[in-house]
Amino acid sequence: MTRFTSTERYIVSSELALAVNAAVTLEKPLLIKGEPGTGKTRLAEELAASLDTELLRWHIKSTTKAQQGLYEYDAVSRLRDSQLGSDKVHDISHYIKPGKLWQAFTAEKRPVLLIDEIDKADIEFPNDLLHELDQMEFHVYETGEQISAKQRPIVIITSNNEKELPDAFLRRCFFHYIRFPDEDTLADIVRVHFPTIRKDLLSQALEVFFELRDVPNLKKKPSTSELLDWLKLLLAESITPADLQEQHSHGGLMPMFGALLKNEQDVELVEKLAFMARRQGR
Repeated sequence: MTRFTSTERYIVSSELALAVNAAVTLEKPLLIKGEPGTGKTRLAEELAASLDTELLRWHIKSTTKAQQGLYEYDAVSRLRDSQLGSDKVHDISHYIKPGKLWQAFTAEKRPVLLIDEIDKADIEFPNDLLHELDQMEFHVYETGEQISAKQRPIVIITSNNEKELPDAFLRRCFFHYIRFPDEDTLADIVRVHFPTIRKDLLSQALEVFFELRDVPNLKKKPSTSELLDWLKLLLAESITPADLQEQHSHGGLMPMFGALLKNEQDVELVEKLAFMARRQGR
């Protein structure tokens, strides 16, 4: 397999690249944690693209059950067809809908399976997948089939750390925490998305951005994706480095702050700090 590294569209740290390649070598699921907006989901997309293979996305919600990843049996449709006298009812396989694990296990080419935001589900959800992720097989009770993986899919599991995952599950994974990028790495990421951005605008914007992230007691620190949204707006509105510098030096809110601050408590906090900075500047 080609070793995974940064691409023209996606910058990864050497530690993250090492984690991806280690998980692939060990044939273990890669559990990725980190702040929302640090590129966890994008990692799976870029890995699949670099391998020229299919990406199967299983986005987890609070109501998601592990069984849905294997298959779902549509008993209601079978009952309805039975009442209508359809011949389909004699073949129960018509009512079995393969889930994402089934699709990954039976893919012709080794796919990337993304189990996204696993911490959203019930605490028992990870435990209910232990056997399937370990043995790469499961039984379909309605048809008597045994579904086994043709080859082990590359499994990427993301978590926003909303709840702790069981120890038995963690033991079966290779773990990596994506630290928030430093200023140089973030500048590289920005240039991937905005290759013609002026160096002085980028420098001034990053200064404002990191100062905002350092504000104590923010409920939600702005992430990489929010920085990119903010820069897109600054460029669209032709905001200059001088505009940013002037507002920053006079204790004003940054232009287009709604791209960075996502709740009213954080807006009020930053407004209060800006007001205090203006009073001290008199």
